[in-house]
Amino acid sequence: MKLNSDLSQRVIIQSADLPWVDSPASGVQRKMLERHGEEVARATSIVRYAAGSQFPLHVHDLGEEIFVLDGVFEDEHGGYGPGMYIKNPPGSTHAPGSSTGCTLFVKLRHLDPDDSETVRIDINTSNWLPGLVPGLSVMPLSEFEAQHTALVRWAPGTRFKPHRHFGGEEIFVLEGMFEDEFGQYPAGTWMRSPHMSAHHPFSTRGCLILVKTGHLLQSQTPDTSLELNT
Repeated sequence: MKLNSDLSQRVIIQSADLPWVDSPASGVQRKMLERHGEEVARATSIVRYAAGSQFPLHVHDLGEEIFVLDGVFEDEHGGYGPGMYIKNPPGSTHAPGSSTGCTLFVKLRHLDPDDSETVRIDINTSNWLPGLVPGLSVMPLSEFEAQHTALVRWAPGTRFKPHRHFGGEEIFVLEGMFEDEFGQYPAGTWMRSPHMSAHHPFSTRGCLILVKTGHLLQSQTPDTSLELNT
């Protein structure tokens, strides 16, 4: 399957408009935002676990990033409530599930093969740092060479300077309304801007966004090793 898989193209999707698609695991459904591959795939998705559902133990050859949107996500390493960021590095394994049900934002196979860091950050108890302009606050989540993942909070009326994205930028709007000269993006919007794309972002009402940058420098093609995708 190839869905929004050309990393040189700008993509904007309102996830609320997408249908839920059954996964191979009973009770686990996905809204597919991008995908390159079948069950072994570079993919970005909204994933919903029904209460009591679980994926079998599997390996993530190129890692995964998870942000818990609601409910409690679980694996053999612990339970993770709303606002939890999880990075499982390349080569990691787990058997994910949810006793009570949950919804996740999930990225698969986007990490650098040499990134070996496991990350668990609860945004409800972590500190915010001042951003580059007044009204902007940043919570770094993961960094490895050119790749950065962070939360960015925009106070109402905040404007950032026009800039280009070396290595591209990806945004998932968690709260409020994110804006730029091309449009308005409410909560649930997923945006991907390619390498060296430019815009002038702002937020009139304020917003909270999950941002990943620097991961769109090169074409990434999934290999054929066995992997189940949550």
